[in-house]
Amino acid sequence: MAETLEFELVSPEKLLVSEPVEMVIVPGSEGNFGAMPRHAPMLSTVRPGVLDIYKDGKVANQIFVAGGFAEVTEERCTVLAEEAVVLSDLTRDDVEKRLQAARDAEQEADTDVEKAQAAKNVAVAEAMRDAIA
Repeated sequence: MAETLEFELVSPEKLLVSEPVEMVIVPGSEGNFGAMPRHAPMLSTVRPGVLDIYKDGKVANQIFVAGGFAEVTEERCTVLAEEAVVLSDLTRDDVEKRLQAARDAEQEADTDVEKAQAAKNVAVAEAMRDAIA
């Protein structure tokens, strides 16, 4: 049996994953990185993208995250996600509606704060669309 590390994925709503895994690929802000047992400790911001969770030498689950933070230690990888959705639960129609709503909100934004939030929502929806392509 391969060596494992504990992986936890937490969203504001709930704990989505808490299990031993062989590796998890995280979409870090500086690029994707793999967390494996005995990894050097690190912290990273997470960009919108897909987490690949490996078990038995292959991808066992894929989860889209909208951003957040990751902490990796020798025994554990914890991702605190702003939003997380199992990739297979996303449908093209839902993602396209979300993208259109985000673009509409971006056009209607008046303040700098509203514009920044709308631009972020567009970027997340575009990443989500790319993930299911």
